[in-house]
Amino acid sequence: MRVLLLGGTGEARALADLLAGDAGLEVTTSFAGRTPRPHLPAGRVRSGGFGGADGLAQWLREHRTGAVVDATHPFAARISAHAARAARTAGVPLLALRRPGWTAQPGDRWHWAADAAEAAALLPALGRRPFLTTGAGELAAFAALPLRFLARTLTPPPPPLPARCHLVTARGPFTLDTERALLREHRIDVLVTKDSGGPAPKLTAAREAAVPVLLLRRPPPPPGVPTATTPAAAAHWLRTR
Repeated sequence: MRVLLLGGTGEARALADLLAGDAGLEVTTSFAGRTPRPHLPAGRVRSGGFGGADGLAQWLREHRTGAVVDATHPFAARISAHAARAARTAGVPLLALRRPGWTAQPGDRWHWAADAAEAAALLPALGRRPFLTTGAGELAAFAALPLRFLARTLTPPPPPLPARCHLVTARGPFTLDTERALLREHRIDVLVTKDSGGPAPKLTAAREAAVPVLLLRRPPPPPGVPTATTPAAAAHWLRTR
């Protein structure tokens, strides 16, 4: 069975590795093409978009795809919506692979926002030296705030940026010592991030330093799409197709 795996996450790479030796499955992992030098998984790889939901549905039909796994980032709402629509149009089963979100621990000081715009409205009441780890595409929402920002992104962000912003471009994973040092060096008094799930030493460093955290909530998944929370569960789903 031919499987399209919409990738870009560690879970997608782990799932491709799990399925690499399965003679009954032919897996192609697709990347959006926005991340430079992505960590490539086992199996076939393609890069670039499909031309929206209609283009993806056509690709699924042309390649006689038997199943789709959407293992994109939990905040890639547009891609997930396109995948759901394309799968319905092409009549192909679709599974969403999503790692669980974070759970507050004793000592955490968490605040929630629906999106970057709401986070920008709440931020001045929480601190004056924010550490933004929301991704390059979200920095414009904070551009008008007269705060002293530290922003870390994978790729250089598009303008506009906050007037006082120290920008760091770096690829994770990051260590707890690295996150502790950043908070101290830049005198961070509030962390702004997305509820992406997975290992998060920045949350531990914030908890230790009694720094409040402003979290962006995940967008809701497309309705009617079943979800797996681990690569092993997704592999089981595929093997039972």
